[in-house]
Amino acid sequence: MGRATTRLGFIERLPLAVDRPLLGYGAAVALSMSGLIARELLAPVLPGSYPSITFLPAVTVAVFLFGAGPGIVAALLSGVLVWALYVGPAAGASVTFSALLSMLLYVFITGVNIVMVHLMQRANRRLAQERTRCQQLADTRAVLFRELQHRISNNLQVVSSLIGLQKRRIADEDARNALDEAARRLVVIGRIHRNLHDPEGGALSPATFLRQLVVDTLDANGRQDISHDVRVAPAASLRADAAIPVALIVAETIANALEHGFGNTAQGHIDVEMRRHDDGTVHLEVRDNGKGLPVDFDVMQGDSLGLRIVTMLTRQLGGGFSLFRDAGATVARLTIPPR
Repeated sequence: MGRATTRLGFIERLPLAVDRPLLGYGAAVALSMSGLIARELLAPVLPGSYPSITFLPAVTVAVFLFGAGPGIVAALLSGVLVWALYVGPAAGASVTFSALLSMLLYVFITGVNIVMVHLMQRANRRLAQERTRCQQLADTRAVLFRELQHRISNNLQVVSSLIGLQKRRIADEDARNALDEAARRLVVIGRIHRNLHDPEGGALSPATFLRQLVVDTLDANGRQDISHDVRVAPAASLRADAAIPVALIVAETIANALEHGFGNTAQGHIDVEMRRHDDGTVHLEVRDNGKGLPVDFDVMQGDSLGLRIVTMLTRQLGGGFSLFRDAGATVARLTIPPR
C-alpha cells in the first residue's frame, strides 16, 4: 500500500533491552565492575585525588545504552565501590576534604550525565515517533492522491462511454463526429491524469511523461501504425502548474497531425522534442512528416476546435504557439516562459 516505514537507526533505538530489564541491570553491574578493574589496573598512574575517574565512563555508557534505571544502578554501585575501596574509612585511609570533594563531584557529574542522557533519549524517541507518523501521513496522502487520479480518469472514461451511447441516437453526421471528438478528448485527458505521477507518488520525468502521452494519444486515435520518437534535453523540465496544459496541447497537436497530416495514410512518423534555453524558456516541438499545411495557413485564423483549444491553453501558460512548415515537415512549436 504505502512505502515501508523508514528503519530506525541505532541512536533512535536507544535505550536497548527496554523489554528485558534484567539484561540492562546486569549490564550496568558488569560496567561498574569493569570500572573497578580499570581502576586497579591504572592505579600506578592515576592520581589519588581522583578515585572515581574510571567509574564515570562506566556510568555514562550504562545510561546511554540501557537507560536511566541501569544508569542509576551503575552510579550507585560505582559510588559504593569508590567509597568502600578508595575513600571511606574501610579503605584504611583518612577521609580528607579533597576526597569528599571528589565524591561530591562524582555524584554531581553522574547525576548530570544521567539526567541529560535521559532527556535527550526521550526527545529522540519523540522525534522518531513524529517521523514515523509523518511518514505514515505521507504514505496515506500518496495513496489517496493516486486513488483520486484514478477516480478522475475512470469518471472521464465513464463520461466518454456515455457520449458514445448517446451518439447512437443521433443521425446527423456532423453531430456524431463532434461527439466522437469529445469522447476522444475525454479519454486522452483521463489518461493524462492517470499518468501524471508514478506508482510511488512522485512526479514523472518529462521524458517518461511525454513518451507515455504520445503512446496514449496514438492509441486513443486508433493509430498504432504511426511511429514516433521523443527527445528531452537533460536540463529541460516543466513547471508543476504547466504539466496538464502542456499535455493537452501536445495531445491536440498530435491529433491534428493524425487527422489533417496523415489522414488515411497507413504510415507516418512523429517527433517530439523538448529543450531548455539559457534564459529558462522551454521549447517543445511536435514534428510530423504528413502532407503539410496549406500555403496560406494562419494558426490565428484557423477554425479548428483543436487549434482554438491549443491557443487558449497557450495563453493560460503565458507562452507562444506557432505552426509552420520546415524542410518538408509540419512543426508545432510551444514556447513556455520561466515562472
